[in-house]
Amino acid sequence: MTALTSAGAAVALAAGTLVALGSVPAQAAAGATLPFTSVEAESATTTGTRIGPDVTQGSLASEASGRQAVRITAGQRVEFTVPRTANALNLAHSVPDGQSGTLNVYVNGTRLSRTLAVTSKYSYVDTSWIAGSRTHHFYDNARLLLGQTVQPGDKVAVESTGTQVTVDVADFEQVAAAAGQPAGSVSVTSKGADPSGQGDSTQAFRDAIAAAQGGTVWIPPGDYRITSSLSGVQNVTLQGAGSWYSVVHTSRFIDQSSSAGTVRIRDFAVIGEVTERVDSNPDNFVNGSLGPNSSVSGMWIQHLKVGLWLTGNNDNLVVENNRILDTTADGLNLNGNARGVRVRNNFLRNQGDDALAMWSLYAPDTNSSFDNNTITQPNLANGIAVYGGTDIAVRNNLVSDTNALGSGIAISNQKFLDPFSPLAGTITVDGNTLVRTGAINPNWNHPMGALRVDSYDSAVNATVNITNTTITDSPYSAFEFVSGGGQGHAVRGVTVSGATVRNTGTVVVQAEAQGAATFRDVTATQVGAAGVYNCPYPANSGAFTLTDGGGNSGWSSTWSDCSTWPQPGQSNPQPDPNRNLAKGRPATATGSQDVYTPGKAVDGDANSYWESANNAFPQSLTVDLGSPYAVRRLVLKVPPSSAWGARTETVAVLGSTDGSSFSTVVGAQGYRFDPATGNTATVTLPATTNLRHLRLTVTGNTGWPAGQFSEVEAYLTS
Repeated sequence: MTALTSAGAAVALAAGTLVALGSVPAQAAAGATLPFTSVEAESATTTGTRIGPDVTQGSLASEASGRQAVRITAGQRVEFTVPRTANALNLAHSVPDGQSGTLNVYVNGTRLSRTLAVTSKYSYVDTSWIAGSRTHHFYDNARLLLGQTVQPGDKVAVESTGTQVTVDVADFEQVAAAAGQPAGSVSVTSKGADPSGQGDSTQAFRDAIAAAQGGTVWIPPGDYRITSSLSGVQNVTLQGAGSWYSVVHTSRFIDQSSSAGTVRIRDFAVIGEVTERVDSNPDNFVNGSLGPNSSVSGMWIQHLKVGLWLTGNNDNLVVENNRILDTTADGLNLNGNARGVRVRNNFLRNQGDDALAMWSLYAPDTNSSFDNNTITQPNLANGIAVYGGTDIAVRNNLVSDTNALGSGIAISNQKFLDPFSPLAGTITVDGNTLVRTGAINPNWNHPMGALRVDSYDSAVNATVNITNTTITDSPYSAFEFVSGGGQGHAVRGVTVSGATVRNTGTVVVQAEAQGAATFRDVTATQVGAAGVYNCPYPANSGAFTLTDGGGNSGWSSTWSDCSTWPQPGQSNPQPDPNRNLAKGRPATATGSQDVYTPGKAVDGDANSYWESANNAFPQSLTVDLGSPYAVRRLVLKVPPSSAWGARTETVAVLGSTDGSSFSTVVGAQGYRFDPATGNTATVTLPATTNLRHLRLTVTGNTGWPAGQFSEVEAYLTS
């Protein structure tokens, strides 16, 4: 159990969720300070069946908190030991598709008169237009005021009344009494709103907002039904008696393209009826703009497509202390032009896309931040995603249990649409904790790391500082650097410092893009396969350089075979003596001519080639084999076409184990390439050769005034 601290309260990661422990001195924290304590079903007493752990896309366990849950059928139960004083229960659960039912609730063995309704109505979402998606969004949340106060150590049980229910996690909360009406406020009931939920309260809300300009609209305890969205909301506070008491039922709360701002929304619930994801529909709590200097706090937002889809002017918006649950798409998306926005201390669970996202469409998001949020179980994308933007910060967040197509945190130049503003300025990623994050991407057919920097549509040229990161139990890699669009764009300007990696399934660093990053004070334990996977994609796109800034430990080895992906827990394979050790490995050169880049000499295609700068001997090509090898034979090639006439290149072979100090392996001599014999030349290396970095230095070429190789192959056999 890993202890953390948050705003003076201690918390712990127990089976993947936050548990409050008590008061300790305040220090740096990851995640939100929450009003509830969560207990995992798999750690409770049960007569049901535990499922998981499993990270396979489409499995019920893979979407569960902690990748485990408990399945119960008629008469079976899960009994939780209450961790804190509480009078309310929220239960994350799953019901088979097309079914609904109830759970009996027991307190210390006595059944309550009220039951907890469970349903699959809001689950099992299909998004066939999203490549790589499958049916997902299996879980839902249901809440209940217990009608009494339970104490730490008491027992609260849920029991199936007939429907099969998979129980994931229980949140126990002490809900304060309902707040009273603020003086001078305009109550929606005074304008005809129906707190029973039977009547349509849309016009009453509109009339109250119009009457309260510059003041407060009061939403008393009750259930209110709104049938169409509100607009023209500005210079007003919308306030409820608390999110457990004042509940607005609507799938579209505010929908407006602009506002004069100073909108305060606080302390009530908005619960929708969104059962599918239709991206053309504004089925959101807020769609558009609240205007400058606005805030959203203390809200319970559930069963919508998106919590807040923010466009236009939202300058200096503060979104804090909210719960956003069970959305079929994003929890919150700053959809361009966000300036000075602060999103902090929120809890998000079971999002169908990125839980928190900044997307710099039309104009860059600038000087905005995601701070101290707790995010769990986004089931089709990332916990936190930053798509472009300038001077963005992602600090002290806790992200757990990402599923398909997602990392815990993604820093990306994936644009989706134009015009897009790529990453610029300084991107600060500091103090975040990632637990069981990262997943297989079925489109790439390879893993996504817990923290990903992605030059998807353009090179990353911003300064990206990743500091004080904790990554625990990643199913695959910890840090990934990739050009996800397959174009080989570079990732540059990245520094990773002060990271702790524990029990990562495959590698600590998964480098697939050209570029560079500096690592310092990165410590790793229980590494599944190897320290580094460094295999550029596409193979000829260029090398990724890892600079050792000092203080690193536990991840010095490199995955040896770029033709295979390491599997969780798989040790570094013994190399096949007949395998070309250079194929797909990072390659660099002293110079290149036009498009004839170094990677083309190790891409496995004898028809593509590297050509050095012309008329500038000597020229060198260097290949990083990933680990030291007893290389005994090189095969050098130029394109086999007869158009490539016979030539002799003068080549020296050098080697290094550290990439900085090279020694001569074979002195300079001429090697004949003749299309009549395949345009290949073999170099036999001494029996004492041991090298990781292979360098070929060319000082002459009778066919062209440059170094030229279409393939450089390295073998263990002589």
